[in-house]
Amino acid sequence: MDEPGVVIAFWGLAAITVGSALMVAIVRNLVHAVLFLVLTLVGVAGLYITLSADFVAMVQILIYAGAIAVLMIFAIMLTPRTARDNSETLFRLPAIVLGGLVAATIGLIAVSTEWSEALDGPFPATATLLGEALLDPFVLPFEIASLVLVVAMIGAIVLVRED
Repeated sequence: MDEPGVVIAFWGLAAITVGSALMVAIVRNLVHAVLFLVLTLVGVAGLYITLSADFVAMVQILIYAGAIAVLMIFAIMLTPRTARDNSETLFRLPAIVLGGLVAATIGLIAVSTEWSEALDGPFPATATLLGEALLDPFVLPFEIASLVLVVAMIGAIVLVRED
């Protein structure tokens, strides 16, 4: 990550990701929160691309920014309109304290970790290796995960269905 364009893209994507993640917690409308969540997930995928993890970026966009976000939007659209507001809750203060503790922990770990650069050059292309791994030794867990997602989607539709 020595090239100036990659460094600028990394920090720009990091700012977009953190800003949109904060907006997820701040906005009151759940549809807007999901849209900011999609922006956060796409920003994380962009960070993966700047870190030469192209396959992980593709999976991030397909599964999280695509499937999971669409499932969330369907769930919100299928719920009654009165339940769509992100109303006040008793858990606001504990959530803020917990978020601060998590942020402090991440900051302490980032400061105390000895960061070293990879001197072996860029990572080799991982898409082919991961694709072969998903289709050969890990095909069963991959298919089970897809089955779980389909069952979750059918369950959400059944739960919100009016009879």
